[in-house]
Amino acid sequence: MIALHVRYTDAPGRLELRPRHRELLAELVEEGVLIAAGPYEHGEGALLLFAADRERVQQAIDADPYMSHPGVVITAIEEWNPGVGGIRAA
Repeated sequence: MIALHVRYTDAPGRLELRPRHRELLAELVEEGVLIAAGPYEHGEGALLLFAADRERVQQAIDADPYMSHPGVVITAIEEWNPGVGGIRAA
């Protein structure tokens, strides 16, 4: 699994891209590539959890204009192996 962490900046225009971003995320969920995604409670960023390898995650990032907007900064792309709970690594 891959955990993708992003932070938001005050660069204008990010919110205009959000509807298409959410459509792309829904497509990734349908494909089984994305497990979950959403903003942090403080609203300053988000977490996306992928059931895919780094190459597929990078493809998803590259296909989403929201992710390359200056209002969205990728702060970490980490491999994650949950050992406890309802989500298990493939």
